Amino acid sequence: MKKLATLLSVVMIFSLLFGLQLPVAAEGKVTINFAAQGDSTPATQAVIDAFNASQDKYEAVWIDMTNDSGAMRTQLLNSLKAGSAEYDVISMDVVWAGEFAAAGYLEPLDALMKDNKMSARDYNAGSISAGKYSGKQYALPYFPDLGILYVRSDIVSEEDMEKLESGDYTYADLQEMAMKYKGEGETTDGFVYQSKQYEGLVCNFNEFSNNFQDIDEGLNAMKGMMDAEAVPENILVYTEGETANAFIQGDAVFARNWPYQWGSIASEGSIKQDQVKIAPLPNGGTVGGWLLGMNANSEQKEGAFELIKFITGYDGQKIMSIEGGYLPGFNKVLEDEEVIDSNDLLSMPGFVTALDKTISRPVSEDYAGLSDDLQQAIHKFLAGDMEADKAADSIAKILEEKAEPFERPEEAEENMEEGENSEAEETSKEG
Repeated sequence: MKKLATLLSVVMIFSLLFGLQLPVAAEGKVTINFAAQGDSTPATQAVIDAFNASQDKYEAVWIDMTNDSGAMRTQLLNSLKAGSAEYDVISMDVVWAGEFAAAGYLEPLDALMKDNKMSARDYNAGSISAGKYSGKQYALPYFPDLGILYVRSDIVSEEDMEKLESGDYTYADLQEMAMKYKGEGETTDGFVYQSKQYEGLVCNFNEFSNNFQDIDEGLNAMKGMMDAEAVPENILVYTEGETANAFIQGDAVFARNWPYQWGSIASEGSIKQDQVKIAPLPNGGTVGGWLLGMNANSEQKEGAFELIKFITGYDGQKIMSIEGGYLPGFNKVLEDEEVIDSNDLLSMPGFVTALDKTISRPVSEDYAGLSDDLQQAIHKFLAGDMEADKAADSIAKILEEKAEPFERPEEAEENMEEGENSEAEETSKEG
């Protein structure tokens, strides 16, 4: 006993000196370590507390990571590359999933989802696609973000507003409206969005090109906006900041941006929120936000999946939405009255339609390299330094070499059902 006590004392001293995190389970429960970014709201701790209260076997512990996305990625990669099991569940930016999955750091979730009767159709479409790599589901939505269209509803006619909110319109229609209303209500610009050579350009071209399915059309639509002077002359330097400023100061009739701009209108704008409505983008909005995945080296995979299932399911997503204002990635939560009452955006028909039409960026094991190449090709064309056909060929080649083939959630569901039918047929034949 003395030897055991001495050994435990040494371990505790060693851990204090070197900052090791020893998992501590409450009441004999098995610890599940959850690596997630810092949260200025009560949401993350609240959802963990709710999970723990629902469990007899597992106790989740939040490992509070940095809020610096780049630093968090590095910290996670250092641990995962070393084969460490210190994190059981990890929170990831949507564009990391392909990289982490390709490196073998994540555990596929398909079999576990099937055993738990979980369907890809239950989740935000763009987010679920972002978590898929090489035909397998590696991550589920933690909380999504998305591109949306802000509209000066005090300028645009009721008929056009209704069309926009339905999502049943094209970029050609939007260009026509931008030209039609430009100049009204002291505006100077028709439409503003992100076109500088950076990640925002990839997000916007993803939308203009219908998820990279219509590359030629996407290039022509973006260039058409410029040629028609529906956008500012310096649109090629616009990021989210310039976009938000142009809209909230009353200069633009339409703006493509993320949901954060809604709050900026209330706190910083020359215009008021009652002058604005939100609509889905014609081909859907690029999804942002975060996903949850399981460390392939976790020693508690059953418990890790229980935590993922809880946080990404109805109860967990409701807590995240009400306590933190996060958008739900589990579709049925969008019908919950308490959730709707907690977020102004969720009471807007156009915003709810936008959430239903999200699209993922290309998934890649080297997303940073893919994005850089796409930015260069798209921006060169828009700046007049590359012909349309050459730009389209370049984009197609980049996607072919560096991106995963895209599969829509409904296609994934059909493939899953086909697989189940094939299994049933095989079982029948064997019988």
